[in-house]
Amino acid sequence: MDTQVQTTTDRAWALEVFAAVAAAGSFSGAGRALGLTPSAVGRTVDRIEARLGVRLLLRTTRTLTLTAEGQAYLGAARRILTDLDDAEQAIADQGAPRGRLRVSASLSHGRLCVVPLLGAFVQRYPHILVDINLTDAVVDIAGGQADVGIRFGPLADSLLTARKLGRTGRVIVASPEYLERNGTPQVPEDLHGHSCLSFNFRRAEPIWPFRRDGQDYVLSVRGSIEANNGETLGQLAVAGVGVARVGAFSVIGEIASGRLVSLLEQFNPGDVEAIHAVFVGGANTPARVRAFVDFLAEELR
Repeated sequence: MDTQVQTTTDRAWALEVFAAVAAAGSFSGAGRALGLTPSAVGRTVDRIEARLGVRLLLRTTRTLTLTAEGQAYLGAARRILTDLDDAEQAIADQGAPRGRLRVSASLSHGRLCVVPLLGAFVQRYPHILVDINLTDAVVDIAGGQADVGIRFGPLADSLLTARKLGRTGRVIVASPEYLERNGTPQVPEDLHGHSCLSFNFRRAEPIWPFRRDGQDYVLSVRGSIEANNGETLGQLAVAGVGVARVGAFSVIGEIASGRLVSLLEQFNPGDVEAIHAVFVGGANTPARVRAFVDFLAEELR
């Protein structure tokens, strides 16, 4: 084999080994994933570090931690491996969408709105393997942690491409059983006598916005439980634990079925959050990413 070709092949394999180490958190885990011995994995990482002249991993007897240089190298490795995979798959199938598609979505919106669409998507694109991760943590799309992320609200400045999928408003709800026991609030200030279930994203005092006679204002509320996602708050409201203010998408079924009642709509300030799909755009965007984003835009609007 030509020496240059051999060197390129070895470096591509080294990138795959390093990415496997970062994913597994150990040489032994990476070895199991790749069919190598831990010592062979360790030697590969040693050769990378020797070639670069920097330390990529901090190693103890129990843990492996990426250095700052290791984090940068991992991001580059993931991008290069993805590009190689895309190039080979495009040639093998004449550019038809195929390969692994890594999707990151929030817990509630992902489970209620994205996951139900995946069956139809893979039926339309049988050569795409969807790898979905539901988390309320913000994953690093540019760093290669996912191919597509679904984000709510204002977007931070970045080099990512954003495609608007829709928007959602908020609604205050409670169960009929809770309202029978505690009464139905007629004005926002009545909420001071109710258990208001809130998000725990901020440590500051929970406040809910309202609008009266064209003027916006906020009201401090108190409750017995806080949670990090709207689906949990909706479930608690259905169980009669209290009153919740959540994204309308997360409780639309419960309102339609009568398990939850919408409250104080005449004081709703009409605040909405835009929903976007974000991804690394440009001429080299994989066909599978374009296909998935187009599909979401078509279905979620």
